[in-house]
Amino acid sequence: MKVERLIGILSILLQQDKVTAPYLAEMFEVSRRTINRDIEALCMAGIPIATAPGQNGGISIMEGYRIDRTLLSTSDMQAILAGLRSLDSVSGTNRYAQLMEKLSAGASNLLTGGQHICINLSSWYKDTLTPKIEQIHHAIDSSREISFTYYAPKGESARKIEPCRLIFQWAGWYVWGWCTMRQDFRLFKLNRMTDLQLGEPFEKRKAPLPELAMERVFPPVYQVKAIIQPMYKWRLVEEYGPDSFTEQPDGNLLFSFGFIDKTSIICWIASFGGAAELLEPAEFRKDILEFAEGIREKYRES
Repeated sequence: MKVERLIGILSILLQQDKVTAPYLAEMFEVSRRTINRDIEALCMAGIPIATAPGQNGGISIMEGYRIDRTLLSTSDMQAILAGLRSLDSVSGTNRYAQLMEKLSAGASNLLTGGQHICINLSSWYKDTLTPKIEQIHHAIDSSREISFTYYAPKGESARKIEPCRLIFQWAGWYVWGWCTMRQDFRLFKLNRMTDLQLGEPFEKRKAPLPELAMERVFPPVYQVKAIIQPMYKWRLVEEYGPDSFTEQPDGNLLFSFGFIDKTSIICWIASFGGAAELLEPAEFRKDILEFAEGIREKYRES
């Protein structure tokens, strides 16, 4: 990608006094003409780069404007490396590790030390998820529409979008783009997409960043109160945090949290078996009873 290459070139220029266009072309596996265009792009971005022809010429950041070479410390580079490795865990390649090698060219000592942070962004569905990420990544790069079948709680639908961003949020992967059906920007979960296809080219439009605050995307509609037996304290801490409940004199846990819909509440309470009792909303207690009786009848018939 061009952005990755520009970052790599800038990093090399920050760490070396002078380099040549053929050197950069070989390192990034592109033509000298591409490197010349990249240097022009960096200049347009405000980086004061000087070029000198001849045997002792080359490319360098102009004297007097050089940024401190200690801009990236060892811990900084280690953090960047951890992040890039996490992207490799999704793509199934070592593309980003190779980028890190280029970023650290001329200063390999920055990458010494233990690798004490490991981030793996892949999922249980890596075999089907990775190809989607790569295909959508290509669609964003080449400004191509994508079409797919989307499965949502309200049913399935055929969608076509102009993809803008790939987003990892709430332990899942999403694509943010302009939906031709809704005529607005929408967020789609990759694991709910099938039959993904590249479509026609589109002209990029100004895309706002998605509002990803939990209370905005999943606004709570019902405030739930429930008594949970202490054997499930670990689950409450893991899913909702230690502030989501208070311990009662009898050892049980009084849980309080906001949910977005009735179905989520019923299924969540039912997932504890007999170890949870819903207190509020009180009108849902009857729904939980009907839910449990429906299961009982189904298995009694069997």
